[in-house]
Amino acid sequence: MKRPVSQQSVKVVLGRAEIPVGSLSFNKDGARESSTFAYREDWLKSADRFEISPDLLLVEGNQFRKPPSRDDSIFHFAFADTEPDGWGCRVIARDHARRRKSAQEKGADVPRAGLTEMDYLLGVDDMSRIGALRLMDDAGNTLRTIEDGGRGTPPLLELAHLIGATRAVEMNRETAADLKYLRGRGTSLGGMRPKCTIFDEDGQLAIGKFPSIKDDRSVTRGEVLALHLAAAAGITVAQSRIVMSDDIPVALVRRFDRVADGGRIPYLSAGSMLQASRQEEHAYTGIADCIVARCVDPKRDLEELWRRLVFNLLITNVDDHVQNHGFLHVEHGQWRLAPAFDINPFPDKDSELKLWLNEDYGPVDSIEAVVNEAGYFRLETGEAKRVLGEVCRAVSDWKRVAKSAPVGMTDEDLDAFQPAFENEQTKMALALL
Repeated sequence: MKRPVSQQSVKVVLGRAEIPVGSLSFNKDGARESSTFAYREDWLKSADRFEISPDLLLVEGNQFRKPPSRDDSIFHFAFADTEPDGWGCRVIARDHARRRKSAQEKGADVPRAGLTEMDYLLGVDDMSRIGALRLMDDAGNTLRTIEDGGRGTPPLLELAHLIGATRAVEMNRETAADLKYLRGRGTSLGGMRPKCTIFDEDGQLAIGKFPSIKDDRSVTRGEVLALHLAAAAGITVAQSRIVMSDDIPVALVRRFDRVADGGRIPYLSAGSMLQASRQEEHAYTGIADCIVARCVDPKRDLEELWRRLVFNLLITNVDDHVQNHGFLHVEHGQWRLAPAFDINPFPDKDSELKLWLNEDYGPVDSIEAVVNEAGYFRLETGEAKRVLGEVCRAVSDWKRVAKSAPVGMTDEDLDAFQPAFENEQTKMALALL
């Protein structure tokens, strides 16, 4: 039997101005999926051209992508960064299954059974898509657009509705209306936790992160606390605060890939910059090498990266994988570290980070080893000690910041999070100073 072959192509444009960049094609041959991308000739000749992805050279013709493993995306890295995260995929899959069931009951045309990676890529609302890459059909419609001209991104006033819909999905009790409301509003940043793109009170784009029904501590307050401590430690961070909806604390984190007038900034995750397979281990020194090769101000970003490394260890942020670090485009193919985001203290975990220190040392588990490696980040001994002192002072003030208005922790919350901030690594850091 001949295997079914199909192809689907979309136009790729850049930013609010919708500058044409190229075309992306999805290819399915039986169970095999792959993709190709080709730059437009006028983009290759443009004075503003740059490689939109580190695996897409500025050359003519189709550039083929086949994933190295089952866990890796079939799309080139920059497009993979815009795919929905675990939560977004969950909503898209549930919505598709319910649509199929509804069509069968009505005797209407039934959508095909399986979703392809292209379906998931196009399942993200255009307004929410991370970075500046946008996808369009032949008619010039950005993908995904909301049916019936409805609003794709809800305002802060609709938090209660959003929480209700996400809770229903978590409990496997969602209705068709819940899924229609959440459809396309997921994000590319942040794994399986319930969240949604949202407009803040001033009209700026943000991510609303909701407590999970499985939480045994206030995870949303913990993330906002970590971001405020990071800022106090001299780290560039995404703006955040806790907002309450019917006594439920929601973490509101501003999007850093947008500017005030609605402009979009190209974004790449550190995983994409490294061209990293999801099945491999990765190290902070590898990210440092990317900074040296691609960033407009390597000295500044190397110090910032080492500062984040120290901070992550001292607050027990053990979920510091390469998708939780990123870069924003400056100009002409030069980049800078994006503000820190998705930083979470884990009081129930040992202080061993997900990222390695380097290929020889393995996972980060010692502040002393981190200090000894400071030279790789172009820090002299005195500079490293200065940075370490600034981070230690910020982390030691965690209880006061936790009680502040933007975070709003209770005494019970303080008890729950204490092991994340007061542990052997923080003691060792103070001893080194």
